[in-house]
Amino acid sequence: MEIALKKAFVQDCELIHRMQTIGFGALLEKYKDFDTSPGNETLEKIKWRFEYSHIDHYFIELQSEKIGYIRINRLDESACRLSQMFILPEYQGNGYAHQAIGQAERLYPQAKSWILDTIKQELKLRHLYEKMGYKLTGVEKNIKDGMDLVDYAK
Repeated sequence: MEIALKKAFVQDCELIHRMQTIGFGALLEKYKDFDTSPGNETLEKIKWRFEYSHIDHYFIELQSEKIGYIRINRLDESACRLSQMFILPEYQGNGYAHQAIGQAERLYPQAKSWILDTIKQELKLRHLYEKMGYKLTGVEKNIKDGMDLVDYAK
């Protein structure tokens, strides 16, 4: 089945917050990263991001049901950052994240480069991004023992 990206608005923040808590819940539980995990982010921080015109928010929908979220940060005229994405646990493993990234990239044809970061230890996530053509940049940041972020670019 094909997913669709639908623009999210500031009035959707409470729903995004609830979904994000679920979407990142397993990673929060695994790494206990209460400082930087989107699974522990406040509603206020989500609302704050909607104040910036260079940040776009989308629900990932499957037959009009919201199954995830993706946030795109337009860095400049030719570069975007895939800032955050999740698929709710019950919908994972069906290729929806792959579809969402592809659709997001097509929404920004002016973007000649894309960047993102992900947890180094999460091989499944890294495989997804590498399958989409993203390459490690060599930049790595330690968050805590057993958890590092690695940067990717396309």
